[in-house]
Amino acid sequence: MTSAGPEGKIMNEVLLDAIRHNNWATKRLVEFCLDQNLSAEQLEVRGVGTFGGILSTLHHIIEADGSYVRRLAETELAWVDSDEHFDLQKLLIWASEAEQLWEELLAKPIDVERVVIVDNGTREVRGGIFVAQALNHANHHREQVCAVLTGLGIEPPDIQAWEYAWATGRIWDRR
Repeated sequence: MTSAGPEGKIMNEVLLDAIRHNNWATKRLVEFCLDQNLSAEQLEVRGVGTFGGILSTLHHIIEADGSYVRRLAETELAWVDSDEHFDLQKLLIWASEAEQLWEELLAKPIDVERVVIVDNGTREVRGGIFVAQALNHANHHREQVCAVLTGLGIEPPDIQAWEYAWATGRIWDRR
């Protein structure tokens, strides 16, 4: 279980940069794709070894992230596992909703040893694995979207943690 530190702060703070970068990078990539005015055909182009096209991969990232965080938060996100129609604009909204739930979750203790039942009741997993999987999964598939964009002749945005640090003031030049 997460405990309070010396100043009474929740120890989840060590996860804030990682989770915030994860959310920022996904939203940044969706926003970038929106700004490119990609055609329906471009959104469906698949790269070798990728999950799918740009739109389906971004949906996969955001839906999975929502699934991970809702299980940890023990709440629901109506769009997770739904058949609701989506486009890039809708994905951006869903990513923001998942981001808000991550912030709420990290503001209080997380029992990383809590057992969560998954895979239609066939398996059990420790709650902390959802955090690790959320970060790994999103990074993996965001790189696939970037590879597809590159294949289309479009230079993808820099979404690595260093760029997040510059965008959020978490890194700076010395005087």
